[in-house]
Amino acid sequence: MSVTIEMIAAPGCKKCRTTQHTLRALAASIVGENKLIWREVNVIEELDYAVSLGVLSLPALAIDGSLAFPALPSARQLETYLLNQCKS
Repeated sequence: MSVTIEMIAAPGCKKCRTTQHTLRALAASIVGENKLIWREVNVIEELDYAVSLGVLSLPALAIDGSLAFPALPSARQLETYLLNQCKS
């Protein structure tokens, strides 16, 4: 089973750029590189999609099509979420 993680952000977001690699690497280590689908969503290009998820502020993180973090999570928060999800 694969896990799709989408980082919804605005282009040029410094906060997003500095943490996305860390969060992606962490997610890959938990679910497996071959099971991770990581997608960066440009909110300007996909505004309707972001709104349909319920995104109210940026950056946000959706997991498997649902808004999991309305604000960028810490590595620990993402780790806890993914470990709990993988147990299910």
